[in-house]
Amino acid sequence: MKKAKTDIPVVIVGGGPVGLFLAISLLKKGIKCRVLEKRKEPVPDSRSLGIHPVSLELFDELGITEPFLREGLIIKKGLALTADKSLGEISFEDCPPPHNYILACPQFTTEKILRKELYKLDNQALVLGAEFEFLNEMDDHIEVVYSTDEQASQRLRGAFLIGCDGKNSSVRQHASIHYSGKRYDDTYIMGDFEDTTDFGPDAAVFLLKNGLIECFPLPNGMRRWVVKTDHYHSDPTQLQLAELVSNRIGYNLTNIKSTMLSSFGVQHFMAENFCKGRVVLAGDAAHVVSPIGGQGMNLGWLDCKELATSLEDITNYRGAKSSEYAFQKLLSYSKKQRKIASKVAKRAEINMALGRKSNFPFLRNVFIKGMLHSPFKTKVAELFTMRGLSSWWI
Repeated sequence: MKKAKTDIPVVIVGGGPVGLFLAISLLKKGIKCRVLEKRKEPVPDSRSLGIHPVSLELFDELGITEPFLREGLIIKKGLALTADKSLGEISFEDCPPPHNYILACPQFTTEKILRKELYKLDNQALVLGAEFEFLNEMDDHIEVVYSTDEQASQRLRGAFLIGCDGKNSSVRQHASIHYSGKRYDDTYIMGDFEDTTDFGPDAAVFLLKNGLIECFPLPNGMRRWVVKTDHYHSDPTQLQLAELVSNRIGYNLTNIKSTMLSSFGVQHFMAENFCKGRVVLAGDAAHVVSPIGGQGMNLGWLDCKELATSLEDITNYRGAKSSEYAFQKLLSYSKKQRKIASKVAKRAEINMALGRKSNFPFLRNVFIKGMLHSPFKTKVAELFTMRGLSSWWI
């Protein structure tokens, strides 16, 4: 590979949880990077909140776990319930230590922590208010054009451009990488409420004839409620969510403090390739899976782990045919992470199917109760915490 005419080795578009994590991973390996993020502040609401053990292990490698444990809430158990009885429980404590739990941490907190950790490594790495415009790929570098409030059409040259800019990725579109998939009929309302339940630090999943209800504890005495709906609610209200919860399980949320309310549908999309020339995709820019099960953000971090290792190998390579070596490494990244993303999507589909409206809820509940009281219950817990993605058949 000819010596690249670059300002910085790696340019990252998108400074959400995935882009920030990738930047930290690269800087820890001694690879300079610049993150372009059009927002100036972290997201204002909780959004993605579940941090799985596989991600906490990545945090350990980077030395950034402590602030997450300090600000998050540890969930060691999940309860499976109907409207009037218990089907069993999943104990995450039976999973391999040290992180035998799921950590609940609102996305605004996650972004705040990651920004702080990034600034410790390089206080100029994150460019806020920077909106990506287009790219020009050359033989030995890629030119990124972006604008800020202060200056339009600024140019930055890097050896590689990484798109971490979400499911509607501008980077992916400008690179003409095909993105295909499907939308499901499944729809949900979710909201964060003051926790008035008796569940304490446990998560609870209600498997009901008319559709699933989930509730997860959050820091600061809050609880996330997710309710399966018959159709999409474009502008959901607290009363709508409260009525669904009351009618199905008898809990009253009508006059409870709420800090976030939204509705969402479900889709599964994946890029045909996660790399094309000097452009690479990670996170939702590369794949979108059902949010039921809370795997999407964690999957993005797994992308970053693999990608950072590939970029380190490329940076350190001193042999012949360096361009060919670099593109083969990125192709290997693409193949491996597409396979893992497909497996995560299948697991998410299973989670979603179990929570759908059922004409035969008794049969479903007998199956779930049997699994939670069988010798396989630890494997079930590991499945729900994203274990075995590289080795299990599912």
